[in-house]
Amino acid sequence: MQQQRQLGPFRVSALGLGCMNLSHAYGVPPSFDDAQRLLLRALDLGCTLFDTATLYGFGANEELVGKVLAPHRRRFTLASKCGLQGVDGKRVVDGRPATLKKTCEDSLRRLRTEVIDLYYLHRWDPKVPIEDSVGALSDLVRQGKIQTIGLSEVSAATLRRAHAVHPITALQTEYSLWSRNAEIAVLAACRELGTAFVAFSPLARGFLTGALRDVGTLPADDIRRTMPRFEPAAYAANLKLLGGMAEVAQDAGATLAQTALAWLLAQGEHVLPIPGTANIDHLVENFGTDSVKLSAAQVARLDELINQQTVVGPRYNAAAQAGVDTEEF
Repeated sequence: MQQQRQLGPFRVSALGLGCMNLSHAYGVPPSFDDAQRLLLRALDLGCTLFDTATLYGFGANEELVGKVLAPHRRRFTLASKCGLQGVDGKRVVDGRPATLKKTCEDSLRRLRTEVIDLYYLHRWDPKVPIEDSVGALSDLVRQGKIQTIGLSEVSAATLRRAHAVHPITALQTEYSLWSRNAEIAVLAACRELGTAFVAFSPLARGFLTGALRDVGTLPADDIRRTMPRFEPAAYAANLKLLGGMAEVAQDAGATLAQTALAWLLAQGEHVLPIPGTANIDHLVENFGTDSVKLSAAQVARLDELINQQTVVGPRYNAAAQAGVDTEEF
């Protein structure tokens, strides 16, 4: 049985599964049969938190998760997201209350469920006060269509404003050894408010696994091709950071991926990483992190090796950064 952590009213596996990779952003997605095998294997490994979104595959990921996991609905906590979706083939941020409520109805249908356990505002729409968007989600809680509310890619200040309207169960943003922005304010704000912190891209989109050596092999439509840290010169510099990390991993009797995930789990009981993968071997490896325990000295060494001072390149390009509300170093 996997280590368990609290996610609002839910007790879930400390590691969840980010389902995006199965439909979105990383080149050609796996076949339905392969995706189905992976989702069911995650259940067998003790994963009880599955994370999807309206945006992923413009509805295709919710369809997949619903078709495969609906028969097992009582075995896991289901998270999805609204406020960022595909419209006429384009990515659109829309936090208007009517849109969020319509999106929820569509998500419930695709997910083949009567209620979504954790429903995130995927992006804060700056044209709509956060209080209005969260107010709409609180209406959905009262109507029994969602159980709890989450936010994604927002600052501590925005979290506090939202929390004043309705308790925020979880805040989700990128967090890993190479993306430390959450340490500026959000991690502490979550701890103070009793909000779980859900870490997406905990393996730095493959970097921290050590498996991606040549970014030139990435598909043309892979999201990483738009990210400064994955530009060839920057990535070559960043790869040099993995040598010291590999020494820590060897000392811990773990793989690089397990070491990265164990470091995250050591950052606080309210931190829940959701690594994604389309590869069953990687899935098994990730969930093997449960047996890895890093010493305080090993955690400190990793902190020293890979951090905002040692990583080359910002997390997002300027256009992508403008679309999020997170604090920046």
